[in-house]
Amino acid sequence: MFKATTTEPQLGIFSNPSMLLSRKSETFYEKQDAWHNLFRVQVTSRIDESICKPLFAEQTGAPNAPIRVLIAMMALKEGNGWSDEQLFEQCRFNLLVRSALGLVNMDDCVPVESTYYLLRKRVVEYEKDNEINLIEKTMSSITKGQAVDFAVSGKSIRMDSKLLGSNIAWYTRYELIHETIRLFCEDVREILFTHPLLATQKEVLENLLKETGNKVVYRSSQDEVKTKMQQLGILASHLIEAFNPANSKHYTTLSRVFSEQFKINEDKIIITRNKEEIKSDSVQSPHDTDCNYRNKDGNQIKGYSINATESCDGEGLNLICGVDVRVVSTPDNDFLQNGVKQAKEIFLDTIKHLHTDGAYHSPDNQCLCKEENIDWLINAIQGAKGRFDLLLSEENELTITDTQTGEIMEVTKLKKQEKWRINTNNGYKYFTEKEITASALRRKIAAIPQVTLNKRNNVEATIFQIGFHYPNDKSRYRGLIKHKMWANIRCMWVNFVRIKLFVTKLNKKTLFWPNLGSYRSLLTQFSICIMSFKLFLSNPIRSSLKLNLIRI
Repeated sequence: MFKATTTEPQLGIFSNPSMLLSRKSETFYEKQDAWHNLFRVQVTSRIDESICKPLFAEQTGAPNAPIRVLIAMMALKEGNGWSDEQLFEQCRFNLLVRSALGLVNMDDCVPVESTYYLLRKRVVEYEKDNEINLIEKTMSSITKGQAVDFAVSGKSIRMDSKLLGSNIAWYTRYELIHETIRLFCEDVREILFTHPLLATQKEVLENLLKETGNKVVYRSSQDEVKTKMQQLGILASHLIEAFNPANSKHYTTLSRVFSEQFKINEDKIIITRNKEEIKSDSVQSPHDTDCNYRNKDGNQIKGYSINATESCDGEGLNLICGVDVRVVSTPDNDFLQNGVKQAKEIFLDTIKHLHTDGAYHSPDNQCLCKEENIDWLINAIQGAKGRFDLLLSEENELTITDTQTGEIMEVTKLKKQEKWRINTNNGYKYFTEKEITASALRRKIAAIPQVTLNKRNNVEATIFQIGFHYPNDKSRYRGLIKHKMWANIRCMWVNFVRIKLFVTKLNKKTLFWPNLGSYRSLLTQFSICIMSFKLFLSNPIRSSLKLNLIRI
């Protein structure tokens, strides 16, 4: 049965690495704020293995290696941009990496590749069945512990999003249909040519299996491609009728591609749909059916949208509290409410300020911020600025000013409808509560100091760091669940780097008491002392009982 492992590694008498190191190397190896010791305390030891308990059978199921070591390996891989081969090489032969994982003895075994891949597979399958991502829960658990220990307030938060492409090839419509049918036919190859419904399609099938779709497109004219695509539509219809989901894992994908790319007209003939009829959430690749298409300011992406939420409380430590990954066609304003929820669960204090750009604005999000008493600071809102400035008084009287001439217009309120109108040279112009709210919001934005607006701008550095190893905006993974795993693990690493820099900065200060200026500062300093003591207690490599307190 599943049993959590201990966070306190036991040193062997003859396998202690420090016994084999020179004095200078040993000093760094035992240094409490060295990255490997901090990673072991702030990441590896914080991993709650019980979160992954549902992946294993109650009576006989048990992991072949500590769950915390496997997840910490994932964090090191994404943090350093290693391949799987580089990851296992570093884990087996790099003393600092082994120390970071809690493998403090030379004879401690590194988990084998099959165990590592099996855990990732089980996480994916568990979310498909239960819609719960265990890596996301693990990241939240780690961050909450870090926020408590370092007294991260979270009174001010900010968020931003990033588009990331899936690891798929860009297919034309013909190539997409061709590849989908080819994958399906590979699954049913043994019974493909013997089915009576496919007797008339034998030649088309043989030609399809001979070469890939891009080769067909390369040597064919535009009219020939249209003809071949029509043939593939008829073939796909016969395949769907002849087989069922039990015959191939690609049956559902084939059915979906057929319905998205073809239609049956009034004469019961299968024809291709017009380009304008194809939606952005249609299948972009049979190898990743989750990803959608989006064209954002000329940036064409087939993949996912990633939204990060973090604290921004002055010069202290700020952490990413959550990351939300959805299909690329998701608008930014759909992320806001979940981001606020994640921040409330992680940080210590009630949210007072929220910094976003205009893409997050929506009436529902405005209502949420009003209910939560959150001061929502937006640097701009979508849409062109209107000519008229609208000001509604407490007595429900509307004042409309022409911003071009400065003239105050004569306003008439319509009794039957909640509308107002003015008379212009081009006739009547009407205004609703929506325009009044937008005008008030623009005035509020114009009054915000630039220093405050810069807090939102600085979140772009966080977005850059999350996708640091993917400068071409294309990931190594396929599928929504795997991108969720990657994004949470990457944020786990970014938070660790921030903690490392924060502790290093504190160590450079020489005085302790003169720098205490407030209760929050006092709480932070006390938390650092506690953390320093924890580092000492958890450091398995200590040859003497010297406690080097962090100087602040």
